[in-house]
Amino acid sequence: MAYRVAAFYQFAALPDFRELREPLRALCAAHGLKGSVLLANEGINGTLAGSVEGIAGLVEALQHGPLFAGRLDNLELKYSTAGAAPFQRLKVRLKNEIVTLGAADADPTKRVGTYVDAAHWNDLIADPATLVLDTRNAFEVAMGTFAGAVDPGIKSFGEFKQFTTQRLDPARHRRIAMFCTGGIRCEKASAYLLARGFAEVFHLRGGILKYLEDMPESQSRWRGECFVFDERVALGHGLRERQK
Repeated sequence: MAYRVAAFYQFAALPDFRELREPLRALCAAHGLKGSVLLANEGINGTLAGSVEGIAGLVEALQHGPLFAGRLDNLELKYSTAGAAPFQRLKVRLKNEIVTLGAADADPTKRVGTYVDAAHWNDLIADPATLVLDTRNAFEVAMGTFAGAVDPGIKSFGEFKQFTTQRLDPARHRRIAMFCTGGIRCEKASAYLLARGFAEVFHLRGGILKYLEDMPESQSRWRGECFVFDERVALGHGLRERQK
């Protein structure tokens, strides 16, 4: 069986996120899905795998069903495939943040950087006036990154604050272009930088996964593979699984 994999997130006010946990778990189970979903006051973040029909049913329910009542109408979605089951269990967890930074003023529901589609990303990062910043953890960067990107050398996303304090300067770094796996870390990181006076902050819409899906390999500035948090380990151009 070939599995359909959906990676999704949205920053949205979910003050009732605790009450949503069990109904969401039941919904995922009813569609035969496995994977992980995080719920917090600030939104939802997850990756689930199952049949094409099961994934489609879940996405429809998230976006248009009564459980979220229209609050996930701007869900960021990316699809890929897996030859074997990439998850063995279904987990729906409650968190303080759907991506942990620990900065109260980094609120993507109020302000984020400028989105850049994959088609325009190459030109932006080729400009020498642009600081290209990989916001992922060091072990992810080691597997692949964009040519010329700065590796912050962090072990967890929470260390991005310390990196910003020590290495970035609003007076010198006037234009920053950030990227991450699916876009979620960059949304919060861009909000954090804007709150600290950085003038121009851009981030890759849909993250590396969307870039690898849309950009022809012959025109790509990506080098290596993109780490993913499931048993596939990494994906390449066209979101192909790595050869095992």
